[in-house]
Amino acid sequence: MTSTPASPPADAPRAPAGSGRAGRVEAHGIDVIGDDERHGRARDLVGVWAAPNVNYLALVVGGALVVMGLQLWQALLVIVVGNLCWVLVGVLAMSGPAAGAPSEVITRAVYGTRANRVVIGVNGWFISVCYAALNWSAASVTTFSLFARYGIELNTAGKAVVIVGIAAATLVISVYGHAMIVRLYPRLTLVLTVVFAVLAVFVFGHTDWSYHPPVAPAGTELWAALAGGLALVASTALSYNNSADFARYLPRSAKGSSVAGWTALGAYLPSTLFTALGALAATTLDMSDPQTALAQVLPGWFTPVFLIAVVLGAIANNAMTIYSAGLAIQAIGLRIRRSRSVLLDGTIGVLMTMYALLVSNFLEAVSTMLQLMVAVLSPMMAIYASDVLLRRNRYDGHALSDESHGGPFWYTGGVNWAGVGALVTGIACAFSCVAIPGLHTGFLAAAIGGIDLSLPVGLIVSAAVYTAAMRPRIRALG
Repeated sequence: MTSTPASPPADAPRAPAGSGRAGRVEAHGIDVIGDDERHGRARDLVGVWAAPNVNYLALVVGGALVVMGLQLWQALLVIVVGNLCWVLVGVLAMSGPAAGAPSEVITRAVYGTRANRVVIGVNGWFISVCYAALNWSAASVTTFSLFARYGIELNTAGKAVVIVGIAAATLVISVYGHAMIVRLYPRLTLVLTVVFAVLAVFVFGHTDWSYHPPVAPAGTELWAALAGGLALVASTALSYNNSADFARYLPRSAKGSSVAGWTALGAYLPSTLFTALGALAATTLDMSDPQTALAQVLPGWFTPVFLIAVVLGAIANNAMTIYSAGLAIQAIGLRIRRSRSVLLDGTIGVLMTMYALLVSNFLEAVSTMLQLMVAVLSPMMAIYASDVLLRRNRYDGHALSDESHGGPFWYTGGVNWAGVGALVTGIACAFSCVAIPGLHTGFLAAAIGGIDLSLPVGLIVSAAVYTAAMRPRIRALG
C-alpha cells in the first residue's frame, strides 16, 4: 500500500507526453506523473520558493512586529524562529516525488478519500482563494498609487481594469503551470532580489540600530507580544500545505532530504531577510502605511521600480496559490481540466478583490479571519508532516488515486478517523489558546494573561494525537 508502486487504474486520466514543457499549457492535473515525465533537480526548488517570498507583505509583517512594541532584537529573533516553520513545508514537499502526485491527493492517506474532500475544500481551495484576493488587493492598491504618482486618478472602471490585468498576468502563469513556474521563477527571484537589495541600502541608512519602543511591554505583556508575533510570522509558511505540488515532477530517485532542504532554504532565506527589513524600517518610519513611509527615504527614480517589484512579487505568490487551488477543485471531485479550474478560481478571486476594493470593507473582514487561520493551518501542517515521517515518505500515487469503495485509503466509509480526530482535537485546542484582542480570546489564553499559544499547541497536540493513532496501523502495513 505504501511501498511498491502499483499499475495505474484503467480509467486513470492520462496527459499527453511533453505536457510539462514551459511553452505548453500543462495538461496534468491531480493524475500521477509518469517516470518518463519526471525531470529536474531538487535544487531547482530554491528559485520556485524564493520568488513568492521576496515580497511586500514580508515588509508589512516585519513592521507590524515593531508596532506591537517589540525591541528590534526581539523582533529579529521572532522572525528567525517563526520562519523555521518552512522546514515543515520542506518535509511535505518530500512526498511529491515519492508519489508523483500533488498534496491534495496525498492527504487522502491522512483523512480518507471522502473526508479529504472536505479538508481540501476548506484549506486547499477556500483559504487559497481568500489569500489570492488579499494579494491581488495589495497589488492593485500599489498599482493605483503608481498611476496616481503620474497624475492619473483612476475611476471605478479604471480600477476594475487594473485588477483584471493583474489577475490575467497571474493566471497566464498558473494555466501554463508547473514548467512555466520552474523556468520563470528563478529569473524573477533574481530581479526582485536586486530591487529589494537596493531598497535595503536605503533602509539601512535610516535604521535606528539602538531602537527601543516608547513603552516596552514587560512580563506577561511581553510574552503575549512575542507569541502573537511568532504566530504572525509563521502564518505564511503554514499556509503552504501544498508544497508537494511543485516537487512532484522530480524523479522518483530525488533524495528526500534534498527536496526538503532546498524547498525550506528557498523560502526561509528571503522570507527572513525581507521580514527583517520591514522591522528595521519600522525603527524610524511609520510602517502602518509602508508605501507612504518608504517613499520618504527612497529617491524619486527608485520609487516606481519598487512599486512595480511589489506587483511582480504579488503575481508570483498568487500564481502558485491559484495553481494549487485549481488542483484542489479537482481533488474535491469536480470533473474539470486543471486549466479551466484555474480560470474558475481566478474569476472568483477577482470578484472577491473587486468587492474588497470597490464596494465594502470586505478586505478588512478577510484579513481578520485569516489571523485565526493559524489555529486551523498549524494542525493541518503537523498532521501531514507526521504522516510523511511515519510512512518514511513511502507513497504509491496510483493507490492514492483509487477512490473506489474498499480502496487502499477508503478506511471506514471514506474517513480515516485517526486523521479527522487529530485535526478536530488540534483545532479545538489551538482555538482555546488564540488571543486576538477585540476578536477572540480562548479560555486557556485568558487564563495565562492573553498569551497566544495557538501555534505550538496546534502543532504539538495534533501531531501527537495522529502519531499515537496511526503508528500501530502503519507499522502493521510494513
